[in-house]
This record gives sequence, C-alpha cells and structure tokens, in this order.
Amino acid sequence: MKKLFILMSIFSTLFGCCKKSATTYPQDIVTAADGSQITFTFYAHASFGIAWNDLQLYIDPVGEFDWDNQPKADAILVTHSHYDHLEIATIERLQKEGTVILCDKTSAEAFEHDCITMLPGATSQPLEGVTVKATHAYNTTEGHTDFHPAAREDCGYLITLGGTTIYVAGDTEDNEAVLALKGVDIAFLPVNQPYTMTVEQAANVVKHLQPKLFYPYHYGQVEQKTDLEALKAAVADYTELRLFPME
Repeated sequence: MKKLFILMSIFSTLFGCCKKSATTYPQDIVTAADGSQITFTFYAHASFGIAWNDLQLYIDPVGEFDWDNQPKADAILVTHSHYDHLEIATIERLQKEGTVILCDKTSAEAFEHDCITMLPGATSQPLEGVTVKATHAYNTTEGHTDFHPAAREDCGYLITLGGTTIYVAGDTEDNEAVLALKGVDIAFLPVNQPYTMTVEQAANVVKHLQPKLFYPYHYGQVEQKTDLEALKAAVADYTELRLFPME
C-alpha cells in the first residue's frame, strides 16, 4: 500500500504539474439593486464579461485570451462589425448549446450562425431576468463620422439585470441620443481617439447620465493615448470612476 501511495504521488507530480490552469483576469464585483452580485471580468480594449445569477454574458469578445478556459456564454453581445469588436472564431469558442447571440445589423450579415439582429431602439429579453435594449452609437465630430456613421446603425446596449442598468456604449461620441439616455446605473464609455470619445466628451456623457459607476474602456491600441488622470478629475463630481487595465 505504501509503494502504491508513493507511485501515485510521483504520477501526480509528473503529470499534474503539467496540467494547464485557467488564466485569471482582473475582476470587479458590484451589488445590483436587488442585492444580487454582478461580476465584471476585464480582458482588453472592448472585451469584457458580465456574470450574474449563474448567467455569463460577453461583450465583443476579441483577442488572444484563454477563452477555452473561460465560462461558456449564455449570451454574447456584439456592438458592430469592426475587427476589434467582432471575432467569429472567438464567439464559436465561447458558444454552448443554447447560447444567445445579439448583434447589430452589419455583424449579423457577417455572422453565419443564428443571432438576434438588434437595431437602435430594439429591445430583447435573451435570458430570464435579463433585458437588452440597443442604443445609437455613432460619431459626430467633423472628419470622424466615417469611422462609425449613424446610417450604419451600430449599437450600444442597455443591459438590465437585478434591477440595475448597465450601459455599454459601443463605439460612439456624445451624440444627442447618448446624452438623452435615462436610468443608467453603470456606464462603460469608450475613450480612445480619434475613433470614439475624447476626455471632454466622456465627461459630458457622465455629467448628463450621472451613473453610480463609470468604467472607461476601449482605450489603448492607438498612437494617441487617453489622459486617464484628466478623465478621472473631470468626472469626480458626478460618479465613481473605476479603472481597470483595458489596453
């Protein structure tokens, strides 16, 4: 018996140590209005996860991450078809039987699998207890409108779960539709230039929406760096800014 125990220990040492463990990524946990917990997992740029009540949602999952060892998706939301937001191979790695995919019009055209096409203003209830409303996402600054034209109908999303509404803006500036949004508790706003919001534009959105929490996202990967310290100072009177690495 002693020899058997020793052999088993050696086997475990030799082979168990080589087993690949799942990569961990930065997370933040917040309490929803109904007392349940929402966990955000931050990957990079525009890619992050939302876990709530045993449900797993992903927003624009893209990039070389340990997707195979991340929780499988109950729902995947795609804001638009640019390469840093739509990556079909990654979506397929995260899918399981019953995964619901919501995407904007241009992504739906590129995506060969079943998905729910969302136009700005449309509402869906893809999972029990989860409501998703598509919002307008487009540029307004002269010289930038070709990046995300209003006519293409790219999306942001208002995701309501546990009585809390999370605004994922997608690639947009502080257009009239964004500034008119109501009831936002948590906001994810894009802050890289020249494609999305400037520090001043993001601060303007925060001033209008006054979310309880603000997560800057979609920054880095461009030559013009976002002044995150200036952003933090600009919104200090209106919200709590929580910064996580999203380069």
